[in-house]
Amino acid sequence: MVKHAGVFAWLIGIAALVGLAVWSGLDAVGHAFSSVGWGILLVVLARAVTVSVAGVGWWLLFPSKLRPPLQTCVLVRFLREAANVLLPLGQVGGDLLGAGLLTLRAGVRAALAAASVIVDVLVQAATQLLFAVLGLLVLFALEADQTLTRVAAVGLAIGALALVGFYLAQRCGGQRILRWAMSVLTGDLKGRVLVTIDAVYQDLAMIYAARSGLVASSLVHMAGWIVGVAEVLIVFAFMGHPVSVAEALVIESLLHAIRGAAFAIPGALGAQEGGLVLLCAAFGIPAEQAIALSLVKRAADLALGAPALLCWQTLEWRRLMPGQLLRARLPQEAVGRRPTDP
Repeated sequence: MVKHAGVFAWLIGIAALVGLAVWSGLDAVGHAFSSVGWGILLVVLARAVTVSVAGVGWWLLFPSKLRPPLQTCVLVRFLREAANVLLPLGQVGGDLLGAGLLTLRAGVRAALAAASVIVDVLVQAATQLLFAVLGLLVLFALEADQTLTRVAAVGLAIGALALVGFYLAQRCGGQRILRWAMSVLTGDLKGRVLVTIDAVYQDLAMIYAARSGLVASSLVHMAGWIVGVAEVLIVFAFMGHPVSVAEALVIESLLHAIRGAAFAIPGALGAQEGGLVLLCAAFGIPAEQAIALSLVKRAADLALGAPALLCWQTLEWRRLMPGQLLRARLPQEAVGRRPTDP
């Protein structure tokens, strides 16, 4: 059911994207997109830096004695990003895949891998909120669109409340509620689930106790969000419609806030495009250029995400192949064996 809901949301998002492109004028959007030219390569480079920085931020959350290799966290972070934006799993499915891959490939305990991803998502969301607040303050100072400012302020206030709730769910009260919810299970399954829950919460407490790691991770993640502003600057500069750093900051920061609010839609399809049309309109940027900016960003998603997903599938295939070959060989050997054979 969840899988079907994800696919349905994915299809709705694609339909919204196509509808916005048609409304803006396909020819105009195509011309704006093509005008970026080789600037797309610069956007891909900026995105690669942003994702790599996020991988470093994740790595810093691990206790120093239990940290996996830095390059492993960075590479798995690319997979998390790819799955979140390219697969119909919602914008959190990739994080679950990343935790599993970290356990299989780096030997990190499953509970610690899960706890690290949970805290990393919280740190990302918290720094993203601060980044959006910075964008909101700049928007207010620019006096570009007061209606947009008020709507954004309300949205960020709601996001802050959700963030507090997410944090509280990771503390002891959340553990008690989760254990109570799992109490309906019976037999051995109940015991295993409760042990897993306790292990994850123990590792959550261990990560939160290391304040220096949390602060370092937060600073690194914030730096990553700021690097992302370069994407907006690059795209509009190549389109021949350059924007100021302040305007690019507003567009990039509030766009991420919109994407976060649309977390249930895979890749924020449709939501990203609609949000960019509104944000860019505040600075007199035409809708077709806003849609083209979104398409360039999605091209960067694909350029970095497709290789990451391909590598993941290759690793999974190699992991499963020995077992598949063994299962395929055993029936053949059984058929060729005579009843009197030992």
